[in-house]
Amino acid sequence: MRFDIFTLFPEVLKPYLQTSILQRAQQRGLIEVHLHNIRDYATDKHRITDDEPYGGGGGMVMKPEPIFAAVESVLGSPPVCPVILLTPQGRVFNHQIAQHYATYPAVALICGRYEGIDERVREHLVTDELSIGDYVLSGGELPALVVLDAVSRFLPGVLGDPEGALDDSFASGLLEYPHYTRPAEFRGWKVPEVLLSGDHARIARWRREQALLRTWQRRPDLLERANLSQEDLAFLERLRTMEARTKEDQDEV
Repeated sequence: MRFDIFTLFPEVLKPYLQTSILQRAQQRGLIEVHLHNIRDYATDKHRITDDEPYGGGGGMVMKPEPIFAAVESVLGSPPVCPVILLTPQGRVFNHQIAQHYATYPAVALICGRYEGIDERVREHLVTDELSIGDYVLSGGELPALVVLDAVSRFLPGVLGDPEGALDDSFASGLLEYPHYTRPAEFRGWKVPEVLLSGDHARIARWRREQALLRTWQRRPDLLERANLSQEDLAFLERLRTMEARTKEDQDEV
């Protein structure tokens, strides 16, 4: 899969791309990442890529000409793949969106900067807008890395474990269950006995219940959309009953 990232600061992205999973994925030809400096496509003497906003106000706005020139020179006109703008105004990026974009042979990412980006880029070049959360960053470079990393995990061969992406949090609609490794006891804290039992059916059931418990405690909103079995629903009902009894006991005290 090919990723084209358009940015004013390609040097911000390079160290992460040269590390760990993404580095190996590139070396093995599973992904290609091409960084394009938007400033290289500015045509004036000083390579200006931003200007004051019409109507006044603080901050500077990224100009449309260099962005259109950069994207169209690399991807054609119209572009041959989805063009995603990383912006706080976009829809919130999640597991399902990452999985969706992993089905494309190529994706382009535009990193915004300064006060914002000329609206004509949104209207006539961008095909989707993504945000990684309800907060503002200095630019779209970190969100671009988040999207690239998350999408890449769905590509065959990128993860060492072929089933790794399927076990991640959110893959089943739930948060992931707790993990343990050696030693079996550390500072008096022991690994749950069931994980040492060798009984795969018990382990699978424990993991499912722990995922349900963790989701119920931390992200109960996810349970409304998760695909739950009757056994899952019964377990959650037991949790609610236990919580209600605990509250009653506390009220009596």
